[in-house]
Amino acid sequence: MNAPPDSLQRVFDRAFAGLKQGRQTFTPQLTPYEVGTIISVSTGIARVSGLPHVGFDELVKFPGDLFGIAFNVDKDEVAVVLLGEYWHLHAGDEVRRTGRVMDVAVGDGLLGRVIDPLGRPLDDYGPVIGGKRLPIERPAPPIMDRAPVTVSLQTGIKVIDALIPIGCGQRELILGDRQTGKTAIAIDTILNQRDRNVLCVYCAIGQRSSAVAKTVAVLREKEAMAYTVVVVTEGNDPPGLAYIAPYAATSIAESFMEAGRDVLIVYDDLTHHARAYRELSLLLRRPPGREAFPGDIFYIHSRLLERATHLREELGGGSLTALPIIETQAQNISAYIPTNLISITDGQIYLSPSLFELGVLPAVDVGKSVSRVGGKAQRVAYRAVAGDLKLAYAQFEELETFARFGAHLDEDTRKIIEHGRRIRACLQQPEFTPVSVPAQIAVLLALSAELFDRVPLDQMTDAEQALYEATADIPAEVRQRLDSAEKLSEEDRETIVQIARKALARFQPNPESAEKL
Repeated sequence: MNAPPDSLQRVFDRAFAGLKQGRQTFTPQLTPYEVGTIISVSTGIARVSGLPHVGFDELVKFPGDLFGIAFNVDKDEVAVVLLGEYWHLHAGDEVRRTGRVMDVAVGDGLLGRVIDPLGRPLDDYGPVIGGKRLPIERPAPPIMDRAPVTVSLQTGIKVIDALIPIGCGQRELILGDRQTGKTAIAIDTILNQRDRNVLCVYCAIGQRSSAVAKTVAVLREKEAMAYTVVVVTEGNDPPGLAYIAPYAATSIAESFMEAGRDVLIVYDDLTHHARAYRELSLLLRRPPGREAFPGDIFYIHSRLLERATHLREELGGGSLTALPIIETQAQNISAYIPTNLISITDGQIYLSPSLFELGVLPAVDVGKSVSRVGGKAQRVAYRAVAGDLKLAYAQFEELETFARFGAHLDEDTRKIIEHGRRIRACLQQPEFTPVSVPAQIAVLLALSAELFDRVPLDQMTDAEQALYEATADIPAEVRQRLDSAEKLSEEDRETIVQIARKALARFQPNPESAEKL
């Protein structure tokens, strides 16, 4: 056999020398692991022994890449909440500490994706690319890091923007009985953020798969997924996933807020979240309280919603606006969980089953709804007309009750009722049809000027649509002042009213007399 050439021999010699030197200098790195054993497994819960140094809320790893959170840290055992399918676990299986808390991937790579609370993709677009990871449980920003709510968040829904305004950084509760349109209001708000530089996070907690699929399909159809992240736990998922879902979604939203962005997050809904936590607490044998909920049920929601805020300019000026949703039973808004959430949030939007049955959509009960912060951030053009409108609507609702008894009504009362019926008709709005700010202002000013009062009720929809089309004639400088002006001038007001009067003239019984108004 021929000997190798000298050059090749030198290569072999250098490689062998390097290998020999590496072997001599190698120091093995031993990483200690604390390993325990499963004692028992029940619905969503595992009891583990042999982890003496495990910390509260620490992540532990089970066979099959299943993770859990240490919830009850007792002297002899640790109760762990399981975060996934646990059917393959058995008593005696090995459990290992991870030394870290539960975290989630965050960053722009999540936009347009549908994921679960663990960051795993639920769509067909491949692995999720996250910039970094943040713990799902994070302290709320200190008071001195917060700024007042001064900028409005437009929902595109006339009754909310005019009468129950929401500001960037506010927490506004949406509550009502099942099937009254709570999710529809949240989805409409997300759709209206297109081209407004507001990112959205939609968190579905324990929802039916069909309902989540419908929501995602609407967001895709309306091209809203480009600025939205959807975090999903389905109805058949373990309760541990439902429990961590809103916290994981909030960490994703906070990463955008800390980058100086305005963010909207929807929790749909926190009733399922509270029930999941109650289930876990009873399985962990924690003492039950009112309605079998544990004593810290208020705290789990307050520490979640307190993370929604508006940051000071020195910290980027970002904001996180929260729209938690709660389902009531038989219109009982004074039940345990609803009253807890009402006391935590900055106002509520109540959806009435009675209005829903009458076909008044969205079925917002203006009398029981309130915004404790958003009025400070409402646009000046709205404030100029919304106060009188709310008073007129409240008077109408009171008088309408008496009118049902067939009592004799004087002319002034009849006029208030007819005006109120036009207000109610104008505040109705089909699903997935956000209305622009100029169009809303035009409708509100036309209502204040009583221009709709001569329009027959059966033609209100057509008249309103004609007014929307006529808003294209509003001069560009007037449109700009609607957004930036500190006060709505009489000239701008008159310009919009004249455009509305011209658009509505053909719907009035006597156009000649309407022109003289």
